[in-house]
Amino acid sequence: MFGLFFFILFTPGVSEFLCTSPDLEMSYTFCDSIAHAFMFNLTPCSTMNRPVWKAALSWIPRSDITFLKVVFNVWYEGARALHWKEVVCSGADDEYVECSTLKGETIATEFDIKGARITFPKGHYNIILQGFSDDSENNMVICLNFTMIVKQDSF
Repeated sequence: MFGLFFFILFTPGVSEFLCTSPDLEMSYTFCDSIAHAFMFNLTPCSTMNRPVWKAALSWIPRSDITFLKVVFNVWYEGARALHWKEVVCSGADDEYVECSTLKGETIATEFDIKGARITFPKGHYNIILQGFSDDSENNMVICLNFTMIVKQDSF
């Protein structure tokens, strides 16, 4: 089954149902109190037998993106399952064209999520994705809180 995972976010604090299929449900909120112009699309809406998810992102940042550090935390059934940090934009010799985006410009990109090869056990996942414009993680430019419910084991 193929589904579409799509949302445009403008209102903080409102939980939105994003995606449903026989094996997956997803919803989100922003974890800060600032409204964002943001769109994310993920295909398919399924965890079963998918080596790659196709993703598209559109975002209008409120500050220049010359430095961007992404912090990704995943909790499974209340226990931390993953903590990952990556400097995506450093301001020098960046490989992504989005790293030179100025305040108010639109970032629009498509990419594959190859981590979909992971087998997700049945259960509840909380995923926090934060973006910072400094290495000390003091200036957050975006924060998303996803809830993912895997309804059945894939094995």
